[in-house]
Amino acid sequence: MKIHQILNLYDQYQRCEIEYPGVRKEAQPHIVRFVRDAPGMNFVLYSSLDESNADRVIEEQVAYYTQMGQPFEWKVFDHDTPPDLKERLERHGFEAEEPEAVMVLDLQQAPQSLLEPGVGVVRPVLERRQLDDVVAVEEQVWGGDFGWIRARLGEHLEVPGYLSVYVGYADGRPVASGWIYFHSNGLFADLWGGSTVPEYRRRGLYSAILARRVQEAIQRGYRFLTIDAGPMSRPIVAKHGFRLLAWAQACQWARQPD
Repeated sequence: MKIHQILNLYDQYQRCEIEYPGVRKEAQPHIVRFVRDAPGMNFVLYSSLDESNADRVIEEQVAYYTQMGQPFEWKVFDHDTPPDLKERLERHGFEAEEPEAVMVLDLQQAPQSLLEPGVGVVRPVLERRQLDDVVAVEEQVWGGDFGWIRARLGEHLEVPGYLSVYVGYADGRPVASGWIYFHSNGLFADLWGGSTVPEYRRRGLYSAILARRVQEAIQRGYRFLTIDAGPMSRPIVAKHGFRLLAWAQACQWARQPD
């Protein structure tokens, strides 16, 4: 399938029609936004604006989330309109993060490298307490506090068929992790959290965890896999057949002090 056809499906199923457990979706005339009680997961995922209404709609969203007393994110894709949407958001007080490449794999064209067992010891996470190993990996790789994983992923593990989490082990300890969400549309699943502790990189563990998730998605009948790939992940997934679908940029708005 051509990339523009996949992008159209992505906009429809992964930005407009998608549902998240425990998060309220509000489809407005020009946007699709999501709302959850503190501590968050508030975001605008889709917008279709033009020069005549963009600033007004942005102001409406800021006012809406301000009265809730919560920050939110506006995710801007490079094909969104108007073309200067990111700059307009910045003028309204948003801070743009570094852009990430949204990569896609057509599972009907998955390479043989992702259909094999892979190297190392990779185990699925089956219960909440095992998420401690995921937290350990993420904190070693990225620093900071990843304790939120226990609550958020633990909650999602209890939704039947929604989330699968994998951990790679070496020398008796967790050194790599990654998870995959399966959405009810049956077309798209998305990859998150792919990380390997620095001293265990270049041993194939990232690719092994990627392969496990690809194989599960195929077994469950999904057609496409997507990943928001950072600079480290992008060359690895590209090597395995993922193509660039779009560039996306998260723009963060925090409640301004009175």
